[in-house]
Amino acid sequence: MASQEIEALAQALARLPGLGPRSARRAVLWLIKRRDTAFAGLVEALGTVRAALVECPRCGNIDTTSPCGICADPRRDARALCVVEDVADLWALDRARLFTGRYHVLGGRLSALDGVRPEDLSIALLIERVAAGGIDEVVLAMNATLEGQTTAHYLAERLEGFPIRLTQLAHGLPVGGELDYLDEGTLAQALRARRPVG
Repeated sequence: MASQEIEALAQALARLPGLGPRSARRAVLWLIKRRDTAFAGLVEALGTVRAALVECPRCGNIDTTSPCGICADPRRDARALCVVEDVADLWALDRARLFTGRYHVLGGRLSALDGVRPEDLSIALLIERVAAGGIDEVVLAMNATLEGQTTAHYLAERLEGFPIRLTQLAHGLPVGGELDYLDEGTLAQALRARRPVG
């Protein structure tokens, strides 16, 4: 039996995505065995990131700089904007290194069942960014769920009057799938096969 403090650490780790109670206990044992080197580095890294985290005021990405590294990168194509539901989706797409434009994080998806309305998402900021000009293409990269497709349809209606090319990811993505869980090959194919909305 572990002490209350060790058990509390295991329970805290078990709340992380992808870790269950067994995996969390293994991680705690690994940390304990390497306590002279691993604990200090982990605690320092967690503290540093926690103190430095900010939400990018332009796109909604989470980073340690404001604006985020993607928005501040002059090599990015400012004429292409990829709209995603969540930061995890942004990170998944950017990991594939296939989209060279900028991003916009909605902060969720429309859902009548969960009470998420357009005002609850950063849709107004998206419209402002497009209305300001300089954007030629908006890629709607919503998850292939009912709520994701509802959100994409709503955004397509809101962006209809702007002189932009409106595209969305190909429907080769698995129904019910979420971008953060897809491999780079699937994401690459979906980005290459994007098509106009409507």
